Amino acid sequence: MRRGAHRLEAALLVLAALSSLLVLFLALPIAALYLKVDPHVASRLLGGPLRGEVVSAFKVSLLASAAALSGLLVLGIPLAYTLARLDFPGKRLVEALVDIPLALPHTVAGIMILEAYGSRGLLGGGLSRLGLVLEDHFLGVVAVMAFVSAPLLVDTVKVGFQSIPESLEAVARTLGASRLRAFLDISLPLALRSIAAGSLLAWARGLSEVGALLVVAYYPKTVNILILEYLSIYGLPYAAALAAIYAALALGVFTALRVLVS
Repeated sequence: MRRGAHRLEAALLVLAALSSLLVLFLALPIAALYLKVDPHVASRLLGGPLRGEVVSAFKVSLLASAAALSGLLVLGIPLAYTLARLDFPGKRLVEALVDIPLALPHTVAGIMILEAYGSRGLLGGGLSRLGLVLEDHFLGVVAVMAFVSAPLLVDTVKVGFQSIPESLEAVARTLGASRLRAFLDISLPLALRSIAAGSLLAWARGLSEVGALLVVAYYPKTVNILILEYLSIYGLPYAAALAAIYAALALGVFTALRVLVS
């Protein structure tokens, strides 16, 4: 009995050591970023001549990621529910199409968006006549963020719906509820935790995108584009200072959302 307890304790120590190594691996770059930041450069970004450009980039990033997430919630939740509950011809193809952005290099994703929705793309002429232009436009930023983050939302919410027993909806339907009413009253509330988790992941993925934005919409500049620009123009100290501000915001938002959804 004692030998089994010792083995369990040893196994737990090994797991704790391995876990600690991964946490350290992830935490060290964050700590290094803040330890190496020049406070004078950071103060210039926040209160000096570059402040307007920095604030504008943060606004674009936050507004575009919020708009992309809003669109994904409206379209992605029904798709996730359909994939979780229904079998239909071509379902595996649809699931593969949803997941494709996860495997694409970022520049390839940008090229695909341009070829489909750009002014010279498949739908570009019709969209242009409606006043919808992607190249170097806020709409292009939103489209890029939505495209790259859609798989995270749809897949996470789909797993949430799959974890809810279909029998609960069946009971509601035997009591006279329509399939839509059963979805709204039963499945949707029970999937809220998965929806919150998927939203968090999708928002973070969209907010972090840069490669596809370089292809589709360099302007209006997001924080990611501005960091790259500062790196090439002003050097590492300015890029690191802006990255530290960005990381602090992301860490604060992630922590707050984790607390809210826990």
